[in-house]
Amino acid sequence: MKNYFKPAVFLLSLWPIYIIIYQLIYNKLGPEPVDRIINHFGEWTLIFVLLTLSMTPLKKITNSVEWIKFRRMLGLFTFFYASIHMLSYVGLDYRFDFEPLIDDVLKKKFIFIGFSAWLLLIPLAITSSDKMVRILKKNWKKLHRLIYIVSIFGVLHFIWLSKTIFFKPLIFLIILIILLLFRINFRKFNLS
Repeated sequence: MKNYFKPAVFLLSLWPIYIIIYQLIYNKLGPEPVDRIINHFGEWTLIFVLLTLSMTPLKKITNSVEWIKFRRMLGLFTFFYASIHMLSYVGLDYRFDFEPLIDDVLKKKFIFIGFSAWLLLIPLAITSSDKMVRILKKNWKKLHRLIYIVSIFGVLHFIWLSKTIFFKPLIFLIILIILLLFRINFRKFNLS
């Protein structure tokens, strides 16, 4: 793939930052700016999880390994936006007051599962380099299967946050199911 595609994908992946900067400059964050920032980065985290998961199906559909070259970058952007989402929640919403925050993590299932998803992303981000792939060998692939759990937790976090399944969380759920179905080898289940 051409050398300019990776920088272009990198710049496009910064789109959520551009949006928030624009909204901050032009005072377009709405009546609840803290909620807007937290929700914005939460939704973009889910989008990047799904983009990361979509690279393998795109490889299968197009018979091109070029898609896989973007997977690591998209995965790191997933961690980046998840961290901004989490830090916005901790810093802007709770002002780093950890006592009520810990209480919420333990009592509210949508916060607990969202925090769990972020924790599971940490080892994936730490082990994303080529050096770590060489060090971990076969275990690297096993470890990075955590992305499936992260994606499920992320969608559940969004659904539970919404109290009921509204349109957006349902769309994320449907896309996730389709992407996960691509990973099932149906030939193994062929009984004929």
